[in-house]
Amino acid sequence: MRTQTYTALLFVLALGGCAQLQSAKPGTPVADIIKQFGKPTIACRNPDGTERLVWSQQPFGHYAWGTNITTDNTIGPITQVLTDEHFEVLSTGIWSDERVRCEFGPPANIQGIAKGNEKVWAYRYFESSVWYSMMYVYMGPNGNLANRHHPGPDPALMLADR
Repeated sequence: MRTQTYTALLFVLALGGCAQLQSAKPGTPVADIIKQFGKPTIACRNPDGTERLVWSQQPFGHYAWGTNITTDNTIGPITQVLTDEHFEVLSTGIWSDERVRCEFGPPANIQGIAKGNEKVWAYRYFESSVWYSMMYVYMGPNGNLANRHHPGPDPALMLADR
């Protein structure tokens, strides 16, 4: 177990440089950002035809950064998307599984629950910018439409305390 913990820690530290993504200036060419920070974890099309990029530390890290690409192939503002405030966008509109993945990146894990036959996507993040937590996004009985979300403790850290 200790080896897994150290491996996960090294992985997170290696990605620590991604925090500088937020300092990238809007209007920077996409090619320059990718050259400096590497390929994004997810690239997907927005409904308006533009592209969204997300660099994520999931499944072990607690951060993900997203930006939308403008029509002139430059970046918009890069923001940290795994925050309490940003998860609140899930309370508005209709969120398909693809839209959730495009907004937040891939989840740390996907679990099924017996009651209601739902899929639950879990994102590691810092709740209130302090606590190691998971944001649980319930994807409904068909597993493809978010219907609610809430934070909870990160079970990986609960196991590490034993």
